Amino acid sequence: MIKPLLIAGLAAALVWVTAQHLALGAARTELDQTLLLTARAVEAEVDRLRSLPAVAAEDVRVRDALAGTGSLQAANSYLETVAVHAQAGELFLINARGDTIAASNWNREGSFVGQNYAFRPYFQEAMAAGHGQLYAIGVTTGVPGYFLSMRVDAAGIRGVLVVKLDLRPLEDIWRTADADVALADENGVVFLSARPDWKYRALTRLDGNVLDRIEATRAYDGVALADSVPLVSAPLDGIDAKGTGWIARIAPMPATGWQVIAARSTSQLQLLSFGWAVLAALGTLAIAAALKAWEQRRQIILLRLSQSEKLESMVIERTADLAREVDARGQAEVELRAAQEALVHTEKMAALGRMSAAIVHEISQPLAAMEATLSAAELDVGDGDTVTMIRLGKARGMIRRMQRTTKHLKSFARKEVVELSLIDMRVSVAAALDLVAPRLRDLGVVPEYQNPEDAVFVIAGAIRIEQVVVNLMLNALDAIADKQDGHVGITLSTHHGQACLCVSDNGVGIAQADLSLVGEPFTSTKLTGEGLGLGLAICKAILADFNGSLDIASTKGQGTQVTVTLPLAVQQKANAA
Repeated sequence: MIKPLLIAGLAAALVWVTAQHLALGAARTELDQTLLLTARAVEAEVDRLRSLPAVAAEDVRVRDALAGTGSLQAANSYLETVAVHAQAGELFLINARGDTIAASNWNREGSFVGQNYAFRPYFQEAMAAGHGQLYAIGVTTGVPGYFLSMRVDAAGIRGVLVVKLDLRPLEDIWRTADADVALADENGVVFLSARPDWKYRALTRLDGNVLDRIEATRAYDGVALADSVPLVSAPLDGIDAKGTGWIARIAPMPATGWQVIAARSTSQLQLLSFGWAVLAALGTLAIAAALKAWEQRRQIILLRLSQSEKLESMVIERTADLAREVDARGQAEVELRAAQEALVHTEKMAALGRMSAAIVHEISQPLAAMEATLSAAELDVGDGDTVTMIRLGKARGMIRRMQRTTKHLKSFARKEVVELSLIDMRVSVAAALDLVAPRLRDLGVVPEYQNPEDAVFVIAGAIRIEQVVVNLMLNALDAIADKQDGHVGITLSTHHGQACLCVSDNGVGIAQADLSLVGEPFTSTKLTGEGLGLGLAICKAILADFNGSLDIASTKGQGTQVTVTLPLAVQQKANAA
C-alpha cells in the first residue's frame, strides 16, 4: 500500500502546482479584462464633464461677475442651472486670490461662496497652466469629488471655473456587479473602492514627503493616512499585487494620473487547485486498485484451474460480494440523486441571485430618474389642477413600490461582507423605530416597547441588525394595516446568555400550513401582492451570520409573534465598551 500512496501523493502535488499555475493565469486574464472595462467606464464618466468649465466660462454672466461689472446673483443662478442640466456635482467661480465669488450651491447649506481655495492644486495648476484636476474630500461639505478646473480671463482679470464631479455612484455599481475594483491617486492612495476596508489606504507605505504634500493640499481632510496600514506589505511586482487572501492587477489611467486596481480572492483558486489534486490522488488510487483487482482476479482463475474442488465455495463467496456491491451501488445512486437535486436547487438560487442583481442594475437608475421627473412635473402643475396632482402622486407611489422591490432584490442578490462589532441592541431597536416612524404615523399606531434598563451587548453588525428589526416591524404593520384596533409590541430582554427580541402583532396571522414556508425565498402570504417573500429569508441569513436564530409563532386571525435570539457578548467585552 505504501507505493500506491506515494505515487498518488506525487500525482496530487504535480496536479496542484499545474492547476495553481493555470488558475492564476486565468485569474490574471480576467482581472486584465476587468481593468480595461473599468478604466473605460471611469474615463467616460470624467470625459462627460471635462469640457463643462470651458463651455460655462464663455457665458457673459460668468465673465462679468469675474470682472466685477456684472451681477454675482446672475452668475449664481446660471451656474446652478448648468449644474442641474449637466448632472454635475457643483460649479463654482474663484477669483485670482482664491476666493469663491459664485457657486451653483449659493443658496444651500455648505455653500462654496466666500470660501478660499487658493491652497488647492487644481486652483494653482489652472492659474499657472490653464487647466487643473484633483480628487479630494471637500473641506467645506466633507463630500469627496473629482475637481476639474479651467482658467478664465475676463477684461484682463483672471479667475478659475471649477466643476466638482461625484464619482461615488461608481462604487455602488461595482458592489452590485460583485466586482472587487478600486481607484488610487498618483500617490497610491485608494479613494474609491468596492471594498469599504480599502478606502483611504495606501497601496504601499508613503514616505514623509508625500504625506506632507498631501497634508498641504488637504486632499484627504480628516483622514489619518499616516496611521493606516498599507494594503501591500512588500513592493509591487510590476502590475501584480498580492495581499492577505487576494491578488490584484494594477493599470495606470494616463488621462487622470490614477491607477485602476482589480482584485480577486485567492480562496477559490486554492479550493479549485485542491479539488484537482484530490481528484488526481483518487484517480491514481483507483488505477492502483484496478491493477490490484486484476492481479487478484488472475490469481483466482489460476486457483480455480488448479483446485476445482473449491470452485463451488468460491462462486458462493463471489455471489455474496456481488450482492453487497449491488446494495452499495443502489445506496450510492440514491445518495447521488439527492446530491444532484440539492445541486440543482443551489444553482437555481444562484441564478435567481444573478438575475436579481441584473434587474436592480438595469432599472434602479431609470426609476430614480422617473421619480425625479415626476417631482419636477408636480412643481409645474398649477394649484387648482387637483386631478393632475392626484395622478402624479399615484404614479410616484407606483415608482416607490418598484424601488422597494428592487431594494429587496438587491439584498437577496448580493452577499455582503459581515463586519462584527460590539453593539447595544437597544440602540439598534431605537434606530429601527426611527426608520419606520413615517409608517407608524400613517397607520396611527404607537408600538409598546419594553426596553431594559441595562445595555444588551451582542457581537454583530449594527446596520444589519437594524435591517432585521425594520423588516420585522414592517411585516407587523402590514399585518394590522386593515384593523381598527391594530397593536404592535416590541420586547427586548436577556435570558440564559441570549439576547431575545420579540415583535408581536394582533394582525391577520399565518396559517399553520404556511408557517414552515414563510422563511423560504420568494414565499409570501400577503394577499396584496406587494411582498416578494424575501424579507424573512434575508433576516434569517443575516442572523445566521451572527450565530442567531429566528422563530415564528402565529395563529390565523389572531396575530403573529416573531422572536430573534442572539448570543450575548462576553462580560469582559461588555465592560470594556
